Amino acid sequence: MSSERKVVQESMRRVLLKDYLVSESARAGFGGLDITRTPMGTRVTLVCERPGILIGHRGEIIKRLTSNIQARFKLDNPQIEVQEERQPNLNAQLMSEKLASTLERGWHFRRAGHSTVRRIMESGARGCQVILSGKLTGERHRTERFKAGTIKYCGEAVRLWMDKGFYQARLKPGVIGVNVWIMRPAAKLPDEIVVKGAPEPIAVPPTVPPVEGPLPPDEETPEAA
Repeated sequence: MSSERKVVQESMRRVLLKDYLVSESARAGFGGLDITRTPMGTRVTLVCERPGILIGHRGEIIKRLTSNIQARFKLDNPQIEVQEERQPNLNAQLMSEKLASTLERGWHFRRAGHSTVRRIMESGARGCQVILSGKLTGERHRTERFKAGTIKYCGEAVRLWMDKGFYQARLKPGVIGVNVWIMRPAAKLPDEIVVKGAPEPIAVPPTVPPVEGPLPPDEETPEAA
């Protein structure tokens, strides 16, 4: 088998594994997935909002999930780790799932989009963008964007500081795609330069030059009149 075919098959297996784990951990709030190969096998790290639901009583659910992954996806000695998301409002995947659930409950898409952006920005994010695409109001497909703060679309800043999440809201008219982009609070952009040792600039209030001569008739004060 060629190396290109191996790369394609490995990527397909990772995508299918992610879809499976998203469906299995929906009640726990799926927040992300990381797959790492180790000398002992394959380590799968799951980030969720409520890890207790995914682990189960005495680890019964996580053990069953491990055996199912090994049998279904042919992973070498899989080991699942569950981590709790401390800041769910700054996790793009979690926020996309919550927004999709809000749309399925009947919220108007503009109200839901603005509410999600406001919640993310109040949690300390430097920027946020919500993209809803699908049959939002009628039979025609359309795309709506809700944006606040700073958002980067290319370059190293996207790879380092941007968090992206995607989920689908299944409504009666059709499926609505929900994309959430979040710029992390600790983001340091290339155009932000700080000179060490330089004093901070002091804000000086602007001075208004005195007016020479009498005021115009419409600006005269009652005393002057």
